[in-house]
Amino acid sequence: MIHTGERYINPLTDFGFKRIFGTPFNSDLLVSFLNAVLDGERVVEDVEYSNSEKFGSNEDARKAIFDVYCKTADGSRFIVEMQNVYQDFYKDRSIFYSTFPISEQAEKGDWNYELKDVYTIGILNFAFPESKKSGDNGIFREVKLMDINTKEVFYDKLTYIYVELANFHKDIDECKTLIDKWLFCLKNLQNLLERPTELQGRVFEKLFKTAEIAMFKPMELKAYEQSIHAYRDIKNGMDSARREGEAKANMKVARMMKAKGFDVSLISELTGLSEDQIAEL
Repeated sequence: MIHTGERYINPLTDFGFKRIFGTPFNSDLLVSFLNAVLDGERVVEDVEYSNSEKFGSNEDARKAIFDVYCKTADGSRFIVEMQNVYQDFYKDRSIFYSTFPISEQAEKGDWNYELKDVYTIGILNFAFPESKKSGDNGIFREVKLMDINTKEVFYDKLTYIYVELANFHKDIDECKTLIDKWLFCLKNLQNLLERPTELQGRVFEKLFKTAEIAMFKPMELKAYEQSIHAYRDIKNGMDSARREGEAKANMKVARMMKAKGFDVSLISELTGLSEDQIAEL
């Protein structure tokens, strides 16, 4: 069940993300978010939602199911995906998904192969492993096909934008731009009891009304409870895996320190292991 005191949905759940961004009624919320992410690269004025389930060229081919899939008036395609857990082949899947809005543009007969822009936007509730390894705390990655010799963009109609939400740590009073305000909402909406004064305007007023749990119909509430339960299972699994990884690392460090003759109390202080645990190493 939903915890007492939660007024707004968690946007990082499947239900929450699609309720906010995945319905024609809330297309203005999606447009606002897209323009915040694009930051002037282009301006999206309106979107038309498309079927989010895509099939290959035959019945045996792999299909793709997008969280949100839409088109703009000029024919550009946008895939918007929420991903809570890192997967070994996440980048591969992201590239694979982008092939569907490319291939569906093919026209029968005499066609000159001109394509409209395709954007894949991934909202990631984690940081890429290479970000952790390098200590890069950046939030945005924009990827295009590049000429490795000139270091210039070779093809500008295929764009991948990844938002590493795990690296966003601003408080609401630090959020001055539209994208900062959106990221704050995505990460903190479920913990708020009212709309902050910093989040003014028609878009955020509608966002908070859309996200208010008390306004849900019984079937919507049931669907959200199922979604939040799945989200918490995922989060608990991630936390357990992280703790297990940290414990193994601490054991390894403690074993090395003990072999080099460090005092047990110092090893305990630095690794968090008990003296009994260290004695058993």
